[in-house]
Amino acid sequence: MTSIVVAAGGTGGHIYPGLATADAVRALDASAEVAFIGTPRGLEQRLIPPAGYPLELVDMLPWRGARRAPGFGVAVMRASRQSGAVLKRLGADAVVAMGGYPSLPTVLAARRRGIPVVIHESGATGGRANKLAARFTPNVALSFGSAAASFPGRQARVVGMPLSADIASFDRDALQAAARAEYAVGDGQRMVLINGGSQGSVTLNALAVGLGERWRDRHDIRVVVKTGRDNFDDVVASLAANGGQAVVTPVVYLDRMTTAYAAADVAVCRAGAGTVAELATCGLPSILVPYPFSLDDDQGHNATVLVDAGAAVMVRDPEATAGNVGAKVEDWFTAPSVLEAMASAANGAGHAHAATTLAQWVLDLAA
Repeated sequence: MTSIVVAAGGTGGHIYPGLATADAVRALDASAEVAFIGTPRGLEQRLIPPAGYPLELVDMLPWRGARRAPGFGVAVMRASRQSGAVLKRLGADAVVAMGGYPSLPTVLAARRRGIPVVIHESGATGGRANKLAARFTPNVALSFGSAAASFPGRQARVVGMPLSADIASFDRDALQAAARAEYAVGDGQRMVLINGGSQGSVTLNALAVGLGERWRDRHDIRVVVKTGRDNFDDVVASLAANGGQAVVTPVVYLDRMTTAYAAADVAVCRAGAGTVAELATCGLPSILVPYPFSLDDDQGHNATVLVDAGAAVMVRDPEATAGNVGAKVEDWFTAPSVLEAMASAANGAGHAHAATTLAQWVLDLAA
């Protein structure tokens, strides 16, 4: 029986691709046992056990700068010993490290035990933890080809971003009618989806409020904005104050991203690696507003993937106003051929079967 261990932690940007890869491993080999290594600090305990996978916790700290390097080194050694004990107990045949706090110590532990490892880099440029971990394995899987330059001398292979099965098999034509009905998008209307990520975005929420005011007398545009739980009431109040509630529908959470993507004509989003990959796979034209405080402008690099493909435009945070974004969207809605070309370009930038490709690589190494 094959035993695969997935190291993934911290944010959903590492955990969700890990879960998609784990699901693909099980689909390829129903007898395979898959377990996760994470930390108590991130979203692991909220996301992984409910998905049906065992979670082992190690005590790892994030990198907090050179001044705290000695403490980081101690944490790596401690967590590596803990990871090694887990790998031994589970009889791990291969490890896939998705990034986040637990990846580096798990890679080190696997190296000491002679267990093959694949590192997956989700961003368009290599993250610091993965660049360090890649020194201990030749196998590096990439979401985007542009990240290869961050891993010189390694067998970097572009597999794409592992996505959930419903996104990977996305079929707009099959979903669109029901999706538009769910979001009350009528005949002749266009929908703009604004998504600031799991917690929402103050900038994008303000943009939605501004667009509501700009378009409050229009009947041909609908806006759906994911506000996040903490900001929902404020957005509702602001829309009521400026008349934007006639156009903008705020929601705390998007239950099914496939439905939201199928209903929308344009998305306005942050540029996390997972979001960029989903937009590409679903063929949805977008305006990408990179998170201004992302490490090394990671989100800016991610956005460039779709911008260079002709599938998106990038607007920096201070310019994400109703005037700038509204004018772009209005121009697109008067030129359907532009949106069609962007949708086609987006679709060409995706790797819908990335989870299966990565899972097969891991199983091949395990064998």
